[in-house]
Amino acid sequence: MKFAHSLTRPQKLFVVCTAIFLTALVVAEATASKFFTAFTLPFSISILGVEFNEVIMTAGVLAFPITFIITDLINEYFGKPGIRFVTYIGMGMIIFEFGLLQLAMAVPTSDISPVPGEAFNAVFGATGRIIIGSLTAYVIGQLVDIYLFHWLRNRTGGKHLWLRATGSTFGSQFIDTFVVLTVAFFGQLSFAEIIAITLFNYGYKFVIAILITPVIYGAHWVMDRYLGQETANELIHAAETGHSESPI
Repeated sequence: MKFAHSLTRPQKLFVVCTAIFLTALVVAEATASKFFTAFTLPFSISILGVEFNEVIMTAGVLAFPITFIITDLINEYFGKPGIRFVTYIGMGMIIFEFGLLQLAMAVPTSDISPVPGEAFNAVFGATGRIIIGSLTAYVIGQLVDIYLFHWLRNRTGGKHLWLRATGSTFGSQFIDTFVVLTVAFFGQLSFAEIIAITLFNYGYKFVIAILITPVIYGAHWVMDRYLGQETANELIHAAETGHSESPI
């Protein structure tokens, strides 16, 4: 006898949010070894005695705004249990990514490979170290983000989505950025360079956290329409109170 199980709308929404989050997370990890010049400064700035004429960031920051949005939305509708589950899945996927990259670097490179083995290993060998740093920073940053989001939600009585969305990001991302850069590039970059890139990346994330606020409100509206207002309200109430009985 065959049994068919149809997912509820909240379950489908949770799967989609998780899929988007994990995709952005893995892409951010895989691209973080590339540094790029965001823009040239009109004047030099000195950080710990080192002069900088340009703002340098890692390519990983391009995908991270997506993780900010999804983290806040999962927090809003599925509460601490939902986002903690996704956080731990993300941690597992980072480890899984690291293992696959090690395997890909270990297999011999064919003579007809369009990417030489040395180039491949130079990119993803650095990525492996970044992944180790990111794993540490990711868990710390996510748990801080979750705590701040719900602390701000409780302090504001569930009002001001913009405040808990941006406030939790501001509080968690400096820690995340500094830890991953320190672990990934200590010995390759000077401490002043690590601090500078941390500040540049954090400044970018600070601005992005503000700019994506309308996106979060828009996504909130779309999710309410998809779920139906009654179901959406039940989910949000369960997330706010920590009540175990929810429509999911």
